[in-house]
Amino acid sequence: MVRSNEGRASKLSRRAPVVVVALIASLAFLAFSSSALAAEHNPTGDYAVFKYCPLSNSATNLCVFAQTESGEFIVGKETVPIKNTITLQGGVHVKINEEEEVEGYEFIGAENGPTLFDPGQKVPKGLLGISCTGISNEFVRSVCEFIFENKLTEITATTELAAPASSIGINLGNLIEGSGTALSLPVKVKLSNPLLGESCYIGSNSAPIVLPLTTGTTSPPEPNKPIKGKVGKVELKDGDNLTIVRENSLVNNSFAAPEASGCGGIFSFLIDPLVNSKLGLPAAAGHNTAILNGTLQNANAPAVKASE
Repeated sequence: MVRSNEGRASKLSRRAPVVVVALIASLAFLAFSSSALAAEHNPTGDYAVFKYCPLSNSATNLCVFAQTESGEFIVGKETVPIKNTITLQGGVHVKINEEEEVEGYEFIGAENGPTLFDPGQKVPKGLLGISCTGISNEFVRSVCEFIFENKLTEITATTELAAPASSIGINLGNLIEGSGTALSLPVKVKLSNPLLGESCYIGSNSAPIVLPLTTGTTSPPEPNKPIKGKVGKVELKDGDNLTIVRENSLVNNSFAAPEASGCGGIFSFLIDPLVNSKLGLPAAAGHNTAILNGTLQNANAPAVKASE
C-alpha cells in the first residue's frame, strides 16, 4: 500500500471521490496542459487509466479520470443525447491550511494528452429538421437516413474547453454533501457539418458557456424545474488509494446559451441566423439543461507512480 507524502491530502482522498466529468459538453482535442518536455508515464493494473495524470507536477496530490457515458444536453429547442463517451482527466492539488483544513482544490490539466475529449454527439434531425428515429420499418428508416441524415445534412456537436484547464472548478465538499457546485466547466460547442465550415461555435474562449454542475438539486429560473444529481456508488480499492464512483450524475439547468457564430464561413451573415433559428438561440437561463452520467475514478498520485 502506498501513501502520499502529503499525508493530509491522502486522508482526504480516502474519504471522498473526486468528481470531474465530463460534458456536456465535450470537449477538446486541443486542451493540453503539459510542455513537450514532460515525462511519459505508464501506470499499470487498475491505475492504467491515469496515463495522462500530471505526475511531473509536484503539486498533484490526486489523479483523476472521469467518463460521461450517457445523459443529454438541451440547448434552446434542441435535445442532444450523449451516446459517445466523453472523457475528462488530469489531477487535483488539495490546498490545506495550517489548521489542517481544506481551503480549496485546484484542477491540473492532463500531461501529454487531452484534458477533455469529446468524440462528438449527433444532433437529431440534422440541418433539415427531419428525424428518422421513430420509423419502425427498417428499410424505410434506412432510406430516410440516406436522404435526410447523410454527411451533408448531419450535424455533430462537440464540446471543447474554452479556457485553460486551471479554470476548471472543483469542490469535493459540495460533491459529497450534494449541494452547491461540484464541478464548473467553461466550454464552447462546435457544430460540425460540411456546409457549416470549421468555425461554427456556440460560445467562445472570450465568452464561454459555464456549466456549474452539481450532484445535488438545482434551482433554475422558470420555465425549468429543479432536477437532482447523484453522487453514485463508491468503491475503495488498494488500501483506499483508488476510489471508483459508479452511476454518478452531475446536472445543471440554469445556464444560458449564446447565439451560434462563424457558421458557413464567409456566408455566416446568412447561415448564422438559420442555425440560431433552428436551435432556438440565444437561449436564456431556464431553457437549457446538462445531465452527465458516468463513472469517476481518482487515485493517490504516489500510488499511480508506484504502479509504473
